[in-house]
Amino acid sequence: MRQVAQHDTAANPGEIRHDWTVAQAVALHELPLFELLDKARAAHRAYHGAHEVQLCTLLSVKTGGCPEDCAYCPQSSRHDTDVEPARMMDVGEVLSAARRAKDAGSTRFCMGAAWREVKEGPAFDRVIEMVRGVKALGLEACCTLGMLTENQAVRLKEAGLDAYNHNLDTSRRNYRSIISTRTYDDRLATLDNVRRAGITVCSGGIIGMGESVSDRCGMLVELATLDPHPESVPVNALVRAPGTPLEHLPPVDPLDLVRMIAVARIMMPRAMVRLSAGRTEIGREAQLLCLYAGANSIFYGDRLLTTPNPGPDTDRALIDAAGLTPMAPAPAL
Repeated sequence: MRQVAQHDTAANPGEIRHDWTVAQAVALHELPLFELLDKARAAHRAYHGAHEVQLCTLLSVKTGGCPEDCAYCPQSSRHDTDVEPARMMDVGEVLSAARRAKDAGSTRFCMGAAWREVKEGPAFDRVIEMVRGVKALGLEACCTLGMLTENQAVRLKEAGLDAYNHNLDTSRRNYRSIISTRTYDDRLATLDNVRRAGITVCSGGIIGMGESVSDRCGMLVELATLDPHPESVPVNALVRAPGTPLEHLPPVDPLDLVRMIAVARIMMPRAMVRLSAGRTEIGREAQLLCLYAGANSIFYGDRLLTTPNPGPDTDRALIDAAGLTPMAPAPAL
């Protein structure tokens, strides 16, 4: 039987707070499951349609060869994985993929590059053109490119970028066990640069990397004490990629992912909580519980950068089973 911590868990549904503590977050996480789901559903209904889900597509525009040592990532050049470095995609290739994503029902298109940080030059100029092209199709444009200066964030904003993804991954306390090639404060500085430029913030983390419940909740507290909260909070389950230091860890308990989704929804009720990597291992029923608990976005398509994802037909069946409606795309410019 789960032991429920004796701390306040009685936030009003949909209440916007920036003063969460780890103890309060853990107390929420450890509530009886149905009570937690009731609280999360009430918070969700305060700001979001009960039956809408956003479909998003994520494309790796520059794969492999990253100098970082993130223990979970098969794109790191420091790990012996089957991901080979590849050239950066052409703008036309990316826009063709974006058109296919829109035709399949996606309304948000995210472009990822395996970089430690953005460097000025032809490659970044190409990303700028990709962003302009994606926006011209009427899609929300998101990028995840590594660390970003304020001037680079301004350039992306001027190109029309809607959102920038830069995950915290785990708690500050646990961070050094996962990554040594940049600091936690480096990540927060990039989020601050994005916010200052007027781009919405997309930031979340990964569970199943050997962390404690306190670490999981600590990561959420870092995000929930930002003012404003991130507009997007992706919650990932570890994909145990062969050749990475974390490949031999046990799979995530599906209900642990449900609990994280629910706590994220309660603590950041206006955010889009995105059910992200690791869905291929948690099963249909747990995914439905995640959607009930407040996840209102899924990544759509059979790949997430370099890791597997349920195919479009599988996801359409999941959405239909839940009685959900995909959010409608905006008209092209």
